[in-house]
Amino acid sequence: MMLGLMTLEGAEPAYPHGPDSKRQEGVPTGVVTRHEWRSEIYAGTVREYFVYVPAQYDGKTPASVMVFQDGHTFVKEDGDYRVPVVFDNLIHAGKMPVTVAIMINPGVFGEKLSGKQGWNQPADMRSNRSVEYDTPDETYASFLEKEILPAVGELVNLTDDPDQRAICGNSSGGICAFTAAWERPDLFRKVVSHIGSFTNIRGGHHYPYLIRKTEKKPLRVFLQDGSGDLDNAHGNWWLANQQMEAALKFAKWDHKAVWGEGGHSGQHGGSIFPETLEWLWRK
Repeated sequence: MMLGLMTLEGAEPAYPHGPDSKRQEGVPTGVVTRHEWRSEIYAGTVREYFVYVPAQYDGKTPASVMVFQDGHTFVKEDGDYRVPVVFDNLIHAGKMPVTVAIMINPGVFGEKLSGKQGWNQPADMRSNRSVEYDTPDETYASFLEKEILPAVGELVNLTDDPDQRAICGNSSGGICAFTAAWERPDLFRKVVSHIGSFTNIRGGHHYPYLIRKTEKKPLRVFLQDGSGDLDNAHGNWWLANQQMEAALKFAKWDHKAVWGEGGHSGQHGGSIFPETLEWLWRK
């Protein structure tokens, strides 16, 4: 399935946002708070994260939860994904459950956060992003289980039902989302990967073959990528994501892939994000 609207020849396709990615009159607004965390599992790192709590949360009923890697790219209301806006609209419309979003950045080494967080760290703060996101083992899932989910659980009542827990990311954050659910389906069973790095950065290129040869896991997986994605020494992102879709289809997983013509950016994934969430949370 290819979605996109081409602009000038050689330019990035135009992927406009729809109404569910924009503020709508009469829709209750959730609350976003910022927090910091010093990890023990990723020793020596500190990070910021954001927690979105929808207006419909009543404090009594456990809320569904969705974790986002590179949280700063998802929390912005004028960014590609606009999680607070999209969640407000879809929850109000009954297209997804009452869901708390945890938008967490990768760790950086240092005593305290300083400067701009996210992709561009200050020179004196080394990022742990690739170790956390690209490593195909259960460490990141354990970090969420033992550190982040309990911390957020002190603020809001979160469900422990893995079918009501989702995880999402872009690029290395996308393969990280898949790894967390692959390793720990008892924690997460819904996955969204945008422009996922299923290439040989730290061994993630093995997933298509593992999916084909491993007993089917109870996961629901959404993939998005564009034909103009990266092609470098680690591999070809476009081909790697198509290999993932082929493997998921062969193994008869609950999955969906939406292909476009864009490059390594969040424009396409952001434009279809409301539809992605509606598919992900369908009953």
